[in-house]
Amino acid sequence: MIDIDNKLLSSDLFKKEFVCNLGACKGACCVEGNAGAPVAEDEVAILESIYPKVKPYLTEKGIREIEKVGTSVDGIGEKETPIINGKECAYTIFEKDGSAKCGIEQAYNDGVIDWKKPISCHLYPIRVSKYTDFEALNYDRWSICSAACTLGEELKVPVYKFLKEPLIRKYGSEFYDKVEIAADLIEKNRSENS
Repeated sequence: MIDIDNKLLSSDLFKKEFVCNLGACKGACCVEGNAGAPVAEDEVAILESIYPKVKPYLTEKGIREIEKVGTSVDGIGEKETPIINGKECAYTIFEKDGSAKCGIEQAYNDGVIDWKKPISCHLYPIRVSKYTDFEALNYDRWSICSAACTLGEELKVPVYKFLKEPLIRKYGSEFYDKVEIAADLIEKNRSENS
C-alpha cells in the first residue's frame, strides 16, 4: 500500500494494467452484479436535480424504476443507483448492437448536464473504502473485465493512468501529481532490484 494524503493506494493500481474494452464487454458492468453503483452522499442531491434532464435518455423500464423507488436507493451502508429486476442499473441505455452505456454520461456528452456520472462508476475498477482516518483505494478484479485487463497489458497502461481523469475529479490534480511521483519511485525501485 502507498500512503498519499491519507489515502492508501493498493500496489495493484501501479502494477496491474487496464483499459476499458467496450467492444468486447458491451458495457457489462452496467447490467451485471447484484446491486446498483455506489452513490456518494453529495451525489444524492445531484441525481435528483439532473433527473428531469437525464430522463429523456433513459429506457421506459429505467424511468419506471426511478419514479417508483427514487433517483438513488438505500444499499448496504450507502446509497446506490436503482436497479431493474435485480440486474441492470436504471440509468443504463443500450446501443443498437446491444452494448450498454450510461444515460447520465450520454446527457453529459451531449452538453445537457455538467456532471458526468457517479464517481464510483467513473473510478471503476478502483473501489474506495472509507475509514475513520483514511480512505483505501483498491483494484477490484471482476471477470467481466478480463478484456480490459488484456487490452491494458497490450497497451501497457497501469490502472492509475487509465483512471487519471476520475482520480483528478475526486481528489484534485495535486493528488494525482503525487500518484505519478509514487509510480516513478516504484518503477525506479523495481528497475534497481531486477
